[in-house]
Amino acid sequence: MFQFSIRSGLLSGAAIALFAAPLAAQDTAKDAGAEEADILVQGEVLYSDKVNALRSPTLIIDVPQSLSITTDEEIKRRGYTSLGQIVDYTPGVNTSQGEGHRDSVVFRGVRSTADFFIDGVRDDVQYYRGLYNLEQVEILRGPNALLFGRGGSGGILNRVTKKGTIGENFGGGQAAIDTFGAFSVQGDVNLAVGEKVAVRVNASYESLNNHRDFFDGDRIGINPTARFQISPGTTLDLSYEYANHDRFIDRGIPTGANGLPVETLSDLVFGDPEMNFLDLEAHLLRANLQHKFSDNLKGNFSAFYGDYTKTYSNFFTNSYDPVTNIAELDGYVDTTERDNLSLSGNLVGEFETGSIGHTLVAGVEYISTSSDQMRFNSRFSSSVDDVANGVVGARTDRAEFFAVRPINLRGNVGVIADGRATTNDFTLDLNDDTRANVDVLSAYIQNEIKLTDWLNIVIGARFDSFDIEVLNVPVNDTRRRKDEEISPRFGLVLKPQENASVYASYSESFLPRSGEQYANINGSNNALDPNTFTNLEAGIKWDINPGLSATAAVFEIKQSSPQPNDNDPSTLDIVDSTIHGFELQLEGSLSDFWSLAAGYSFLDGEQVNRAGATGLRPRELPDSTFSLWNNFQVTDQFGLGLGFTYQSSSFINNGNTAKLPSYLRVDAAAYYNVSDNIRLQVNVENVTDELYYPNSHSTHQVTVGAPINARFSINAKL
Repeated sequence: MFQFSIRSGLLSGAAIALFAAPLAAQDTAKDAGAEEADILVQGEVLYSDKVNALRSPTLIIDVPQSLSITTDEEIKRRGYTSLGQIVDYTPGVNTSQGEGHRDSVVFRGVRSTADFFIDGVRDDVQYYRGLYNLEQVEILRGPNALLFGRGGSGGILNRVTKKGTIGENFGGGQAAIDTFGAFSVQGDVNLAVGEKVAVRVNASYESLNNHRDFFDGDRIGINPTARFQISPGTTLDLSYEYANHDRFIDRGIPTGANGLPVETLSDLVFGDPEMNFLDLEAHLLRANLQHKFSDNLKGNFSAFYGDYTKTYSNFFTNSYDPVTNIAELDGYVDTTERDNLSLSGNLVGEFETGSIGHTLVAGVEYISTSSDQMRFNSRFSSSVDDVANGVVGARTDRAEFFAVRPINLRGNVGVIADGRATTNDFTLDLNDDTRANVDVLSAYIQNEIKLTDWLNIVIGARFDSFDIEVLNVPVNDTRRRKDEEISPRFGLVLKPQENASVYASYSESFLPRSGEQYANINGSNNALDPNTFTNLEAGIKWDINPGLSATAAVFEIKQSSPQPNDNDPSTLDIVDSTIHGFELQLEGSLSDFWSLAAGYSFLDGEQVNRAGATGLRPRELPDSTFSLWNNFQVTDQFGLGLGFTYQSSSFINNGNTAKLPSYLRVDAAAYYNVSDNIRLQVNVENVTDELYYPNSHSTHQVTVGAPINARFSINAKL
């Protein structure tokens, strides 16, 4: 087992490779209030506590996979309030708009709204996830169904939550406000209840605001947890989380004849201030039991239940005529009710056969999901279709443009371009009404084999049985499909010296044709096999010194998608698409004064159909992303942060007719320690006040980035 004591200052270079800075890790340990505050590396999942959770204890330098970790302290210092901001500073991934109501990450060119996990357990409902109760955020790149099951086609994002600390009483909190008027308060309190029980409560309230008209909202999160030391070798963690999220939905602006966002429309919001909204309520219960059977055998057993109720209502631009400056408005209201139950257990055994060492992980998982979805399209009285033809965008004269505020639509009532009144009804045009039930049974085994001091092998496979039944309510049609897949993983790690490794790996994953959100298996989806994804990756990890590490990886992801043959629909053609690229990371301390986190990724790919390569580039695939964050400790009390994130241009759509321009955003920060327990800080985003467009959902839904803004916060700990 690999561990290191933060307070002793004996920092392992292997862990520093994935922490933004040693100082950040120090502060995290102090916040946790632990006397020793050890950190254990647990396989692909790094947990900031002493329990052996989910996976085998493997040094990060020996993991044949590219990954990045952002700690709780780094989240605070950077002023992050969303997962998207973390993604901005992570190589190999970028954000998608997510229709303005959900986290959406593009992992190495593969968009996902479902490859999210919490403490290693699937959390696939579409919503914005809070950061208030997190120990850290882990982003793993490359398909890997062995550890995480279906999906994960380009990678996964895992949130590690804070747990109780036995024998300690401590607390902390943060209050913040920004120049848009948004503010938040959050608290973290840990109480020792006797010698073997700890209770910890994290809570947060956020009042949302930004640079866009109509935007507002509230987000509430409450997460009480309890830890029980049942015996010296047995620990039980219990957790309940309540999430309530209400916010305005902004789907962005259209693109023009040149395929670029229409800059003169950047101040307009194409929506209804009363009808563009998200309302989410979630109840999440988690239990995790760790037991040490012996020095060489440990077990982990977990249960998760999530109850989600969500309503999503919105209008957005469907098309735009740059000659008349008139847009077409479309919309829908969508409801989701979902229950997720996940039960899993695994055993980790360490043993030797002769001179060869083994770390064997074997586990099973059962997931049961019930998901009801209903969607109604908009239906305007002025149109024979479900769109409002002729919504005024803005006048072409610049002076008049500033006098014209957002489009004239309020509470489903408005006036279109020719002066006619129009009303919308969200109860007339039913788009779909489905009831999905999913049962997934999985079993996996993995062996980490230490052949010599300089050669390790990782080999394993996972079996998944994915059974889905979908009732299409309007036509009373029930369909069912069962997929059974085996997903292998293989890795080879060479260690020319203790502080360096060279690795190569192969892994697979799959995605059933019901999609990420189990929408339906209507039409030909009922007959099609899952999409499969393979990842070939090679890389180097080097701990340059105890405080500075570099990593590099080159990879190729191939997607195979079965499609009915045009001439004979009873047979399937396999269409392959490939994305390849490389990533570079440098993280740690260059001196006592200066620490940094830098990342670069290059991505390339080409769409493929039955006829072969199309010459078209996949959407949302910037060829270059580059980020750099510097932290300067000017004095013991005062520090500065300065960084930037760059994204090259990318196509919005698969037809390559609309494009997001490249952008460079500069960010800065200043910190002042009033005392050992109080820190004042300001984080400034977009220092140069750049007008930029970070992401999109489709051709006429482009996000407008925020202008220069500052967030002021006070962080306290007791």
